[in-house]
Amino acid sequence: MNKSHIFDSIFTYLGFKKQRNFLLIAGPCVIENKSVVFKTCEHIKNISAKYNLPFVFKSSYIKANRTSGKSFRGIGMEKALQILVQTKKEFSVPVLTDIHSEFEAGIAAEVADIIQIPAFLCRQTELLEAAGETGKIINIKKGQFMSPEDMKYQAEKVASTGNNKILFTERGTFFGYNNLVVDMRSIIIMKKFGYPVIFDGTHSVQMPSANKGVSGGKPEFIEPLSKAAVSAGADGLFIETHPEPMKALSDGSNMLKLDKFELLVDKIVKLINLKF
Repeated sequence: MNKSHIFDSIFTYLGFKKQRNFLLIAGPCVIENKSVVFKTCEHIKNISAKYNLPFVFKSSYIKANRTSGKSFRGIGMEKALQILVQTKKEFSVPVLTDIHSEFEAGIAAEVADIIQIPAFLCRQTELLEAAGETGKIINIKKGQFMSPEDMKYQAEKVASTGNNKILFTERGTFFGYNNLVVDMRSIIIMKKFGYPVIFDGTHSVQMPSANKGVSGGKPEFIEPLSKAAVSAGADGLFIETHPEPMKALSDGSNMLKLDKFELLVDKIVKLINLKF
């Protein structure tokens, strides 16, 4: 399978032309309100344009996987998806959002350009098939419990629908309880299957369920891990960012503060320019 051909088809599908062959996926963890979404998207779009990086806006319309049932899950599917529609129209950007059931696939596909399979659901055969059948780009996040070798079979489930527009995303591996570690070999291994590999620089620094019913994180490691991933050959970067992470309603402990976003991008672009 020709990865270059798949990447070209993904870029064409997203409408990107004459830009770097590197995908920037970024946005707040979950849609809290229109104000946060618009502020974040505008800021990232300006930075991506400055560095000539293809940018996909990311935000979840619901957070189904929470440590505690009391944690914020969203403002409602219909309202959140409408904000994504408005974001696409206002900023002329493609959008990514995750799904959690076969039922959601068709609904999300009416809005999203990329449908994401959450890490904890990456082995769900019917979910992967339903996502593939939408014809959208499918981003499969590698489960914290998965070997990179086994991701080949998850891609085959999507590809069985005739849809080869597939991305893998590395987001760390369980390292005992409440901790993750990133094995950079995963990027190299998954690239061998012919699909572009994205590195999730923010969930990789997460400390799952480490803070009395919510996840913690160590955002100071976002930059070094992201640089290491790009050096290892990652084809894109996935970053959750928020104007005020500590006030965010989900994953605030591991999101990058929005005003630090350009500094990270600047360093990543310098690495890309080295052309390893």
